[in-house]
Amino acid sequence: MIAKSVHEYKLRIPSQTDNLELIRVFVAKLAEKVGFDSDDIGKIELAIDEACTNVIKHAYNGDRSKPLDIAIQIDFQKFAIVVTDQGKGFNPKKVNIPNMDKYLAELRVGGLGIYLMKTLMDEVDYDIKPGVKNQVRMVKYFLDKNSKIVQTEKA
Repeated sequence: MIAKSVHEYKLRIPSQTDNLELIRVFVAKLAEKVGFDSDDIGKIELAIDEACTNVIKHAYNGDRSKPLDIAIQIDFQKFAIVVTDQGKGFNPKKVNIPNMDKYLAELRVGGLGIYLMKTLMDEVDYDIKPGVKNQVRMVKYFLDKNSKIVQTEKA
């Protein structure tokens, strides 16, 4: 049996918007360390920024005393980010994905966080237990998850 090697990095920080830059740097440096290009690093940074902003604004209603936990788990296939809070939860299934043509035509601002996270990352999953523990888990694969590795056999 082959042991699966997972490296984990954690950051616990007060849930304040002025800490978003520090969170982005933490995540971006690790993404760069494991070999993502600048385009993918930018996508990962925007996704983590949106996830943390949602926690600060919605789960904690701007309560700066509450902690925001970020865990990054890296294995041979993927870069996974888990954002955890103890704030009020929500039902991700009830969040409608906006019609972008209508959204842009109306010159609306905000409300795109979940849409952006799902567009920028390969996977986005939620585990919501309001007031106890809410988590959003976002994954970016090192290889395009739709590509297949072809193995050849020697004759």
